[in-house]
Amino acid sequence: MLTTYKHRGEALDFINSGDKVIEAGEVRVIGSRIGVIGDDIAPGAVGSIEVEGVFEFPLSTSTAIAQGDAVYWDAENKKITNTSSGNTAAGYAAAAAVATDEVITVKIG
Repeated sequence: MLTTYKHRGEALDFINSGDKVIEAGEVRVIGSRIGVIGDDIAPGAVGSIEVEGVFEFPLSTSTAIAQGDAVYWDAENKKITNTSSGNTAAGYAAAAAVATDEVITVKIG
């Protein structure tokens, strides 16, 4: 069988298997990575999840991160951290953040 091109892959289909609307901008863990919901997705519906791109995320307090450093999604606190243990790979810092910053720009994918 030959490989067939499907699409660029910045966004994938995502099924809302829950009973509440998933709002655009919510972060979801998909396997060992994260994605950002593109549009509100009603229960039982299919919507898009962005799996590539640059997004601004909340940053764990007292965390300084250099541009290019690997970062992780802390699903419990809904923030980016530089701690890999117990967290999901998010991508890398697209810009540096100092310990007093509340947000960080991250290249996911």
